[in-house]
Amino acid sequence: MNFLSDYTNRGEILCIEDIKIPLHQGGDHEKILYISSLALRLSTSDNSKAMEIAWEIAAYLSANCGEIFRVKIVPPAWVCIELTHPTLADWLHSITVESTGLKSVKSSYQTQHTDKLVFTIQYTHARCCSLLRLAHREGLIELVDESMNFRYFQSAQSIPWLDHDQKLRFHQPDEFRLIHQLIKLVDDLVYPDAMSVVNWEKAGLKLSQAFDNFWCNCRIWGEVKINSLALAQARLGLLIATKLVLKSVLEAKLGVFAPLEL
Repeated sequence: MNFLSDYTNRGEILCIEDIKIPLHQGGDHEKILYISSLALRLSTSDNSKAMEIAWEIAAYLSANCGEIFRVKIVPPAWVCIELTHPTLADWLHSITVESTGLKSVKSSYQTQHTDKLVFTIQYTHARCCSLLRLAHREGLIELVDESMNFRYFQSAQSIPWLDHDQKLRFHQPDEFRLIHQLIKLVDDLVYPDAMSVVNWEKAGLKLSQAFDNFWCNCRIWGEVKINSLALAQARLGLLIATKLVLKSVLEAKLGVFAPLEL
């Protein structure tokens, strides 16, 4: 909005006060991307003008937000924003330790549900709970236990998301696919788009499937626990995030109980 204000002051674009800035999550599972067609919209179908606007947006964002994300321009004039690893680590910390990313999502479950898709989501939630209880008992991670029944499942300490090079410790595609689904659901939960309708059963199922693939291909116990404790703890952090997001989907959007065990 600051960029648009500056652009308007130069008289190059008028009547942008009520514009809806288009932004959607990209499909690259190895990176967390957001893509905007704002430059195309502002250019009124003039492709050369669109590229000029896109490069000015990129320059402005890079100068002011370079530590938060990297900006790349892709023809015809897509503005692609890639979140940096420290930014992703901060976001994961806010979910798993502070739980700030989901505080605005109010739970209001009503009853049990017999739908097969919903049961699959409930089963994944309960499975995350079981694995986290085991990790807590083995001392891999310390969980918040205010109610003495592990209902909260937040981490009691910061999780070592980043290595010494300030990169996420994750290196498996299924780890980033899981993060991708977590971010997509939290975006829809916390910042809903009034112009679109989310099928929460399918959204929860996609996260459940992403978790299943992650669990099958990304070990936590065994050699990983022995030789790379920080990686094991980071992967447990993804379990906490998955559990908390699924709980919000089940209770706030599907109106059902998020079971601790089945």
